[in-house]
Amino acid sequence: MINSNYAVALKSIWIKEINRFLRIWVQTLVPPAITMTLYFVIFGNLIGKRIGEMGGYDYMSFIVPGLIMMSVITNSYSNVASSFFSAKFQRNVEELLVAPVPNYIIIWGYIGGGVARGLMVGFIVTCVSLFFVDLQIFNIFVLLLSVLCTSILFSIGGLLNAIFARTFDDISIIPTFVLTPLTYLGGVFYSISLLPDFWQGVSHFNPVFYMINAFRYGFLGIADVSLVWSFSILGIFIVTFYSLVALLLKKGIGTRS
Repeated sequence: MINSNYAVALKSIWIKEINRFLRIWVQTLVPPAITMTLYFVIFGNLIGKRIGEMGGYDYMSFIVPGLIMMSVITNSYSNVASSFFSAKFQRNVEELLVAPVPNYIIIWGYIGGGVARGLMVGFIVTCVSLFFVDLQIFNIFVLLLSVLCTSILFSIGGLLNAIFARTFDDISIIPTFVLTPLTYLGGVFYSISLLPDFWQGVSHFNPVFYMINAFRYGFLGIADVSLVWSFSILGIFIVTFYSLVALLLKKGIGTRS
């Protein structure tokens, strides 16, 4: 059980983080919906009609889970990265670190904000997709567990980025040069079964592939790899990233000048 005072602190950080992105909802919630609408129109309607079926489903139905997951990943990550770095830049984080609150409360407070934004954007994109395709849910448990774990993982990743970042430019390096390539090469727009054997092997080293694989199974019931393996990869990354963040905060690396 969490100490009642710690519970208040956790709730306060959550509320602060959620209010932060809701105050500027035009910048945080609307752009992903517009971007994904363009993806649906261009890749789904225009290109998809020429491609035909993928994995036994029409192309639009196939890419929708990947596009939803892509929006969850980018927004969970960016929310925590920008928020924590802003706290560092304004030196607000020092007040938080010296408060009688354990580091795990701080970590989960920021994670909660990132997950809230990621899931909210994911829900909005899902609603937008309903204008283009008739979504069917094959396994609601797998769907919810995969999107929640993915949002948690990339929220921790955003926190890790913010801890090491020294300038605002450092916040954009990982999304641009790491997240974007991993996401586009993670099977959003294609099944890896279409790739040559060598590139199929390479795809198995991409952690985003496993997240999209599990999420697509939740919608369509098709998967390129075992769900056990997908969730195992997710669990390993969550534990590793969380442990690293906890260690960095404990040692004051990136947070103490």
